[in-house]
Parts: sequence; C-alpha cells; structure tokens
Amino acid sequence: MEQIFGLSDRRSLIAALALLPLAACATPMGRYTVEDAVRRLLQLSSERAFARLTEPGGFYDDQLTRIVPPDLSGGKGGAVLSALLRTNAVRNQVARSLNDVAVDLADNATPIVMEAVQRMTLADAVSVLRGGPTAATDLLAREARGSVVEAVLPGASRALRSDMFEMLSAALSVSGGRDYAALADNVSGQIGDAIFRAIGREEAEIRRDPGATRDPILMTLLH
Repeated sequence: MEQIFGLSDRRSLIAALALLPLAACATPMGRYTVEDAVRRLLQLSSERAFARLTEPGGFYDDQLTRIVPPDLSGGKGGAVLSALLRTNAVRNQVARSLNDVAVDLADNATPIVMEAVQRMTLADAVSVLRGGPTAATDLLAREARGSVVEAVLPGASRALRSDMFEMLSAALSVSGGRDYAALADNVSGQIGDAIFRAIGREEAEIRRDPGATRDPILMTLLH
C-alpha cells in the first residue's frame, strides 16, 4: 500500500465494504482485494497456531488444545480400557503420550490447512467482514476439518499400536481391533478440533491488535 489510512477512513472503508454487493467487493485495495486480506489473516493465524502446536508440549501444555484419553465404554474391550484409564497414573501417562502423538501429526495437517486457505472464495471474505473474532477460522474449519482428521487418522492408528501405548494393548486386543479404531477416530477428531481452536485464538488476537502484525493490509481491513 502506498498510504496508510487514518482510523476513521479505515472504519469507513470496512463498513462500506460490508454493505457492498459481491461484484463491488472485488475492487482492489491498492494491489490487494478484500479476499487477499482475508487469506493473509488466515495464513498468519495458521502459521502462528502451528508454530505453537509443533513445539514440545504444544498440545498438552495448553488447556485449549490438550488431547484427553477418551472414555470407550460399551464393549468388553472398552470396559477394560475405561477401567485402566480411571487410574490417574495411567491416564496421565496416556494423555502425555497422546499429546506427543498430536505434536508429530500436526505437521501432516499444515499443508492441508494452507491449501484450504488458498481456496477461500469471495463470499467467504464478505462473511468474515461481517463476522465475529473467529469468523475466518470458522469458515476454514467447515472447509478443511474433515480433510485434517482424515490426514492424521493413519498416523494416530499406527501410534496407538506402537510401544508407546503397550500398556493398552491387552485391553484393546480383547475387542479384536474395534476399540483401536474407536480410539484412533476419537484422537484424530480431538486433534482436528484442537488445531482449529488454536487458529481461532490467533485470529482473535490479530483482530484485537492488528497493528502488532505490522501488515498494512490487515491493519486496514481490521481496524
């Protein structure tokens, strides 16, 4: 951008854009469209979220993203597993192991999320202008959560059958693999949800203080 607008100009621009028809919203802001700005918001939010999540303890050390051992009840194997996980020492150890798995698997989700960001449409951009603090992330989650869960599921399944979870092998094998599948599905779903909660938190923070990004497009869009 050649020029940074004043505060009142920024607000007037955003208010006007939110009311314009779709065709008018395609008008660029300098070299950038509103859609470009929304992609920048989502890309930066995602980059920050994955940077945190892929650090050691990135899932476990944060209540917002911590993966918890599921309660699998119903079948014989599930009952045995549930009994094991009611023991605090076992449950804590399993929880830490699950969160270590989540850190490793987050890398598999990164390209899927970034590709989904690039597929954002003009209608998405208009919705974000009218939405709340996580409006962009909510749209992104609807677009990409299923693909993220699908991408991390094979790794979660392999990890649960590894030595890391040897303590659960006997309980899980009682059901002939049914509880392995249920546990992998649950963990994969938790990982997917945690990723988008983390992205949403970053989006909300960027919206709260766009000036901290030093990005003139985001500053213009979000002030």
